[in-house]
Amino acid sequence: MRRRRRYFDKPPERDELRTNERIRVPRVLVIDEEGNKLGEFLTKDAQDMARERGFDLIEVAPNARPPVCRLADFGKLKYEKKKKDASARRKQVTVTVKEVKLRPKTDTHDFEVKVKHARRFLEEGNKVKVTIRFRGRELAHRDIGVLQCNRVYEACQDLATVEQPARMEGRQMHMIIAPNRRG
Repeated sequence: MRRRRRYFDKPPERDELRTNERIRVPRVLVIDEEGNKLGEFLTKDAQDMARERGFDLIEVAPNARPPVCRLADFGKLKYEKKKKDASARRKQVTVTVKEVKLRPKTDTHDFEVKVKHARRFLEEGNKVKVTIRFRGRELAHRDIGVLQCNRVYEACQDLATVEQPARMEGRQMHMIIAPNRRG
């Protein structure tokens, strides 16, 4: 005889907790709404107890033997978790890498404009990737590229530290500078 699956027999989502009728083990350890251990009960009895008290039976430790269930309001629990996750996302700082492109022959004024951009990026808390592009015979003068990278760093030295020193990748030289830690 094949057993029919009911709507609540679906397996839970990956991070979702099992509640009430979705708990399918024979015995559970029950913790009440204040956090006191009530003891081990048959799942059906625990569900009845939760219903009498006006709460849901929520499986909090499914891998324990027997699984641990708590009496609580599931909607309220989900709401608080959602708020806590949103708060954590708000406090999270995202650091992006901004790029400043130069050439070995970049002149003084253009260089100063690029440095001004790099300083602004560093003040905003972003990392700056300094890229020196070489074309044709310029490739023979990598030392000039290293000098350009060092000039950018020296102009931003009060705001930043070198995270990755200048190095060649094909026809481009890269250096990453990161903002100083505050605090």
